[in-house]
Amino acid sequence: MRVFVTGATGFVGSAVVQELIRTGHQVVGLARSDASAAALGAVGVEVVRGGLEDADSLKAGAAACDGLIHCGFNHDFSKFAENCEMDRRAIETMAGVLAGSDRPLIVTSGTGLIAPGQIADEDTLPPQTSSIPRRSEQAAMAAFATGVNASIVRLPPSVHGIGDHGFVPILIGMARDKGRVAYTGEGMNHWPAVHRFDAAKVYRLVLEKGREAAGRRFHATDEDGIPFRQIAEAIGKGLTLPVAGVSGEEAAAYYGWFSHFAAIDNRVSSRKTREFLGWQPSQPGLLQELAEPHYFQ
Repeated sequence: MRVFVTGATGFVGSAVVQELIRTGHQVVGLARSDASAAALGAVGVEVVRGGLEDADSLKAGAAACDGLIHCGFNHDFSKFAENCEMDRRAIETMAGVLAGSDRPLIVTSGTGLIAPGQIADEDTLPPQTSSIPRRSEQAAMAAFATGVNASIVRLPPSVHGIGDHGFVPILIGMARDKGRVAYTGEGMNHWPAVHRFDAAKVYRLVLEKGREAAGRRFHATDEDGIPFRQIAEAIGKGLTLPVAGVSGEEAAAYYGWFSHFAAIDNRVSSRKTREFLGWQPSQPGLLQELAEPHYFQ
């Protein structure tokens, strides 16, 4: 299958590209920069130049392919609302090209967008009103309602592996800056996690299911909820720094803009994903990875 991938040089997207090529698919990747284009060309990926704000590039990539995996997202949190709107428009643009066909559109979302305080499964919907402006799922389901073969892959707060630059490295950077590692309250809120290579298999398996996967949500989660205190303790051990709980003003001062993510209690189940796709994660877990030096170099 010829597959258009946005975010093709990103941490997750590059793993998806590797997985697709490994299993015999052809890949077309969206690339904004010369460096990204060169990196994709080096592994045999055909390049479409442009970004998520470039409707013409998105239309060209979607029109030339048998399926589409949307991993791209601008993670500049200083422009989060603007980037969420760009994401929504990009999904609508690509869905418009795929309308009237069976070509799959796989959209990336996050388990963290589900309301906390429950063990959420694949059928749990995000709240209708939320302070978080990301609307990837809503855009995908709106496309599905018009007949587009759209589905959703939800990623957990920690997608880990060598080269990770996501939430766990943010926590490590904060700990280095402040000389200590913190967790919120008793640290009994939970983060699910998955290795990037295991997550990539979910995207590929959903793609290959074709129309069977339309309208479904999938959880690319290996570990369904690691207590945040255990993550903090693993970071403390890796950095040889003290670890302690914080709350109230102290927590706000320590985490700043990251306070929401540090406190989220995001327990999920991936049972339906595993059963439907036959997916069996095989890579190391997050705490096992944090016992290795590469996260602290």
